[in-house]
Amino acid sequence: MALGKRRREQQGTFWVATEKLCNAPRNAFYDRLNQLLIEIGFDEQLEEAAEPYYQKTGRKGLAPGIYFRMIFIGYFEDIASQRGIAWRCADSRSLAKFLGYSPEESTPDHSTLSLTRERLPMEIHDLAFQLILKANADHGLLAGKTLGIDATDLEANASLKSIVRKDNGDDWQEYLRKLYAEETGKKDPTDEELRRFDKSRKPKKKVSNDDWQSETDPDSRIGKMKDGRFHLKYKAENAVDLETNVIVSAEIYYGNRGDTSTIEDTVNSAKVNLEQADTDLEVKEVVADKGYHSEQTLDDLQNKCNVRTYIPEPERKGTRTWTDKSPEREASYRRNRRNTNGNRGRKLQRYRSERVERTFAHLCDTGGARRTWLRGIEQVQKRYKSAVMAYNLGQVMRKLTGAGKPRYLAVLAERAFSHLRVFWAKWGPITKPASLLRHLLKPQTRFSTAIAG
Repeated sequence: MALGKRRREQQGTFWVATEKLCNAPRNAFYDRLNQLLIEIGFDEQLEEAAEPYYQKTGRKGLAPGIYFRMIFIGYFEDIASQRGIAWRCADSRSLAKFLGYSPEESTPDHSTLSLTRERLPMEIHDLAFQLILKANADHGLLAGKTLGIDATDLEANASLKSIVRKDNGDDWQEYLRKLYAEETGKKDPTDEELRRFDKSRKPKKKVSNDDWQSETDPDSRIGKMKDGRFHLKYKAENAVDLETNVIVSAEIYYGNRGDTSTIEDTVNSAKVNLEQADTDLEVKEVVADKGYHSEQTLDDLQNKCNVRTYIPEPERKGTRTWTDKSPEREASYRRNRRNTNGNRGRKLQRYRSERVERTFAHLCDTGGARRTWLRGIEQVQKRYKSAVMAYNLGQVMRKLTGAGKPRYLAVLAERAFSHLRVFWAKWGPITKPASLLRHLLKPQTRFSTAIAG
């Protein structure tokens, strides 16, 4: 066999036959996902709802269904940035086929994604979320009775070096220079003198959200991340159906808002989503950790939202007095304590700690949503909610194919064919083809539904 050499630059052919262009490689996961979106009328309903936000004439923009599909790819492939998503779609013929592009067509650029996201309002994103939530309900993956609620931090696309004073717009260096001049009377200090002054001055430096904001992302807030670093951040809060692991509501709040001030909004959002998804389901129980415990929160959830609460009480020193509290608030507090200390309360807390945290692992750790590449709370909300849609689609795909992400489907295929090799090595010579097929389609292979799909 002779040595093969790589072709140098040469003039391409004038035309290529259509049958040679249409044989894009098949991806079982994305093909079945596309079929699922077609079954629920995802594209038609979004295009009808988004039509008022486009001009009647002119160049055609990116279809809403293609925009959301590209964001879904970011979740399934663990790609955080839109540039990475656009590059991955342009590099893969199977993903281009999933988007509806033939091999001779170029997939959308990252700038097209940005323009489409800014054009589509939050109402369109809410509609897409509710369509997918209805698909979960149609496949028996939505109970809606018991919600587990928890929050996590998202790193904002801004640096602490970009913070400025709200009153006069001074950055950190200019702020230090003024302090240095007031205390020492000297002007124009060197950078080394400023650093020594910043380390030794009393009181120690503290940065408050009341006085400082980011110049590049004013909606972000200064706070402590889970790993102990101080960074500009947002707060993401999920309401998860504890029976089915489906996310019923996903909200983005300012990073400095406490848990007790946001849980009622999240519960009301979950109720609206269940109602708009044309389901008859009703939220009856809310489970959260002790960070959400407060007398006012318990009273509002039980009396305004009409739900039972299972929120453990943090340890406190001393005895509690009720002389300055209303009888209704005391009753709500004691009712929550009885619910939490019961057998069902302890069981629900175990479910919450396992299943709600699992959603954050899928979205933030392996779904590319921990680092926000957008600025502004509305833009971050759109991006995060789109990733949650992909997660809920993954729950349906897990029921249909046995895998919630394409990489795991490939693992299931490898396991299925490893079963086949072992079976054939032992029983192949004396096995009829029908028996071999029945073995391959056994439920324990976890690939039978993928083959059927």
